[in-house]
Amino acid sequence: MFKIIPIEGGITAVEGFWASGVKGGFKGDDYDVGYIYSDRICDMAYTFTTNRFQAAPLKYVLQNNITKTNFILLNSKNANALTGKEGIEDVDELVKYVNFVDTYNPIMSSTGVIGVRLDKDKIKNAIDNFVLEKDNQKVSRAIMTTDTYPKTIAFEVLLENGQKFRIGAIAKGAGMINPAMATMLCFVVTDADISDDMKDILDEVVKVTFNAISVDGDTSTNDSCFLLSNKTAAYDKEAFKETLKLTLQKLAFDIVKDGEGANKLVAFEIKGAKDDNEATKIAKALTNSLLVKTAIFGEDPNWGRIASTIGASGCECDEQKLRIFFENILVYDRGDIYFDKDTEQKLAKIMQKSEFRIVCDLGIGDAHFTAYGCDLSYEYVKINADYRT
Repeated sequence: MFKIIPIEGGITAVEGFWASGVKGGFKGDDYDVGYIYSDRICDMAYTFTTNRFQAAPLKYVLQNNITKTNFILLNSKNANALTGKEGIEDVDELVKYVNFVDTYNPIMSSTGVIGVRLDKDKIKNAIDNFVLEKDNQKVSRAIMTTDTYPKTIAFEVLLENGQKFRIGAIAKGAGMINPAMATMLCFVVTDADISDDMKDILDEVVKVTFNAISVDGDTSTNDSCFLLSNKTAAYDKEAFKETLKLTLQKLAFDIVKDGEGANKLVAFEIKGAKDDNEATKIAKALTNSLLVKTAIFGEDPNWGRIASTIGASGCECDEQKLRIFFENILVYDRGDIYFDKDTEQKLAKIMQKSEFRIVCDLGIGDAHFTAYGCDLSYEYVKINADYRT
């Protein structure tokens, strides 16, 4: 029915979109201020953090009820969060300062240290150095904080009738990752002539991608996922939804793999839960458990920590119905333990892999959910102990 083809270029792979970054002096000799621009006014949908202390750029969008724009100003090293009404006024002043392109309802997105006002003079100087170009690498680097590499992807979709559309995206995130909205930011652009269900589709896909990952269980003040469409190409709902899911899932996995000091990506698949809410709650509890995360780092197949976390989740469960698998190896079966030396050796080999799956069947109902997490290493503590300095 349709064909999804990976292409190069990220955001700039989509016709009509421009993006770049400059070195504003916040991250030394690296890009730290950037932009995304469309030569047409775009429809916009977004999901924001559920943290009650939402950052000023998010409040600016919400207070002005912005659903159409063609320009996003980006900065790293400063979250502009917990900065009061002055922080919102700073956003307004900066987006209105942009003068190298025609802007419509320009907005801003920030990431970095919480509780510090923006250095407006530095950002204005950076804006003065903007040039209109398609440089996906510069803009990707401009939003990075503790990320070790840019996160970017693009697809072209060929429909059965010969028409096509494209989706491109960039994201940042490595620590303070427990998206509950949706520190992570994601920007998706498309030329698909998407219908009025743009927001519904984004919410649905975010639920099983960004909202299914965790690095450290902390929900940022700035978590955002923006979707912009200039509506200049074809559209097919099924194809668009599938491609958007591939896009966000790839970026979500990149964030977990790049978790500060992380070495492993682990899928926690919950089956047989009482309802969707409990399946999700248990899966996320496993991704956030420090004991589970440290066992993964130590490559210790400690299934008891898995069971204990499920029991402590507050969800309906029964040790006489529970089954636990590491990949396809059964270790606990409704009260029976299968954990001899031979099994432990097999499990140890699984734990040594960079990616693997732990499956827990509660045997209660039919609900299921899969969440994705990583290990907790010494490096995570080192990075976050001196993050502000």
